[in-house]
Amino acid sequence: MKNFFWLFIVLLSGYSIAAIPRDHKKKTTDTLSYCTPNSEEITANNSIVTIDLNTINRFFNMYSNLKKYRSDVILLYKNRNYKSIWYDDNQLIEFANVLYSKVNQLENEGLKFNLSYKDKIQAIFNTESAIEITKTEKELLLSTLYIYYAKKVFHGIDTNKVHETGWFLPRKNISYKTLLDSLLNTPELLDKNEKQLFGQYYKLRDALMRYRQIEKSGDWKPIETESGVKEFQPGDSSKTIAQIRHRLLVMGDLNTDSKSNIYDAELMAGILNFKKRNGYKPDYPIGSQHLNRMNLPIEKYIKTIMVNMERCRWIPPNLAKTDEFIIINIPSFTLIYKRNGQPILESKVFVGINMMETVLFSSSISKVVFSPYWNVPQSILENEIKPAMEKDTSYMTRHNLEWNKKSLRQRPGPTNALGVVKFVFPNTYSIYLHDTPYKLNFNYEFPRFSHGCINMQKAKELAYLILENNPDWPLDKINKAMDSGVETVCVLKKPIPIHIGYFTAWVDDAGEIHFYFDIYNKDNHLAELLFDDNLD
Repeated sequence: MKNFFWLFIVLLSGYSIAAIPRDHKKKTTDTLSYCTPNSEEITANNSIVTIDLNTINRFFNMYSNLKKYRSDVILLYKNRNYKSIWYDDNQLIEFANVLYSKVNQLENEGLKFNLSYKDKIQAIFNTESAIEITKTEKELLLSTLYIYYAKKVFHGIDTNKVHETGWFLPRKNISYKTLLDSLLNTPELLDKNEKQLFGQYYKLRDALMRYRQIEKSGDWKPIETESGVKEFQPGDSSKTIAQIRHRLLVMGDLNTDSKSNIYDAELMAGILNFKKRNGYKPDYPIGSQHLNRMNLPIEKYIKTIMVNMERCRWIPPNLAKTDEFIIINIPSFTLIYKRNGQPILESKVFVGINMMETVLFSSSISKVVFSPYWNVPQSILENEIKPAMEKDTSYMTRHNLEWNKKSLRQRPGPTNALGVVKFVFPNTYSIYLHDTPYKLNFNYEFPRFSHGCINMQKAKELAYLILENNPDWPLDKINKAMDSGVETVCVLKKPIPIHIGYFTAWVDDAGEIHFYFDIYNKDNHLAELLFDDNLD
């Protein structure tokens, strides 16, 4: 009996000694999968993926090029009580493959996939890869990949970089945890998610696909111009006209290509559509400026679409869902007033240029001022008016100017620079929206420029619409206030949101894409920030 007892002890000891190396070997194959006193284990059948703060920190020390994503990854797991996101029943969940597929198609979103450690990420999905990677590394690489994709597509470039471009409209807030929950529940939201992205984004994405198809087709050939021909008129005949006709077909301004060299009625309709989409005066002559526009490389159009998709990423999706708002797009020189989702007024505007660019921001119209004074900005007083007064002693009288203490102002009247009405919205840039006595400026192909404020063609109509449901301001009272020559202020009971934006490409409700001139030269700077070749 005693011999049997010692034999049992020896056998038991031998089993324990043999078991120790096997356990040790298993641990050393997963350098990130060991527990600390505060760790929480996530068990999926026989596999254990260990996630805690120390594990996450070790991961980002190992994958140091990804450290910019650490805080968001930590918050993602903290909000999920450090539970695994990507494993179920010892297998990667199907959404991991969906996410990886979408990341590899970032080009469709107008972006580049330039995340570090691509080989490691590829190894997660390649069973034949020679790269060894632990389950914990896979878990955290996928979480980082998700944050990377969500930032790229749903958020856009860093806010400080956005401000570099001169864009000061409020940015949307994004919860990566809430977004992930919705995507895990409905993966189709990776394709279209209008709760996260401004609806215009998806219209531009469709346009990007169309223009890339044109690029691949090789059908964007230069239009040859004829020397000595300044412009083409209806009825003219030229081989250049046949090339213009084909270009309009490719761009969608014509449905068929008769290949005719004659500038006929069919081509006239196509030219009108082309001019409408590109911000030109809707007439029939085809001049060198129009041919130059048509001859821009297709890559230029594609880049323009991509940078405007980026601008859409910054906008809160609910902006266009408020009861009423006014939006001004500077490159198109256009103001649109929308109510209950429908445009009720569209007006031409002209804006500041060069050192007096109109700032891009949001506010709310709180006051309508009839027969306003124009308080002359100090810069205009010093640089323009004082030199004019030195040359012409009657300048102040002729321009209806007066001193108001140490400031100069222009009295209300038909020649007042602000016209008969202005719309006040609080801002630190001294910018407001107003009427103008110089209505002929709107007849030019491109409106003239202001000192920074926004001059509006249909200011009277806007005042009528804003106050149409206000019983204290019937139409006849509004008209009298405009013509009275006495400044009168109407404080709105409900301020109206106003957004001053900058889009050089925009798809309308009919699905047609419009391109506008980059008057502030913002597109190239944004493209540099967006397509920086440095790895993220």
